[in-house]
Amino acid sequence: MKVYRIAGFLFGAALLSVPALASAADAPAGFTLCKACHSVEAGKNGVGPSLAGVYGRKAGTLSGFKFSDPHMKSGLTWDEPTLTKYLADPKTVIPGNKMVFAGLKNPDDVKAVIEYLKTLK
Repeated sequence: MKVYRIAGFLFGAALLSVPALASAADAPAGFTLCKACHSVEAGKNGVGPSLAGVYGRKAGTLSGFKFSDPHMKSGLTWDEPTLTKYLADPKTVIPGNKMVFAGLKNPDDVKAVIEYLKTLK
């Protein structure tokens, strides 16, 4: 019986040491508009590209998704300052992009979505 307790403890400790992967269920309220077009699953694109691993990636570079020229030529990297501006008003940050999204108007929603995007690996 003692062996099973030790094994159970070690298994539990191993699980706790693995970083948690975010899922759509973990998404903040502001992400509701994003998930209409974007998946959080790696390799699964929708109308928009998968957002798995988006934080830190260069705009318009996800393999397997056809981006608009403005995204590909923007030279942007999806970091906190860029995402803060982009999520609030995408058409101003990348004029001529194809995304049909007016932006998140609540700064707290923008912050929460960015923190969530950081967890998507």
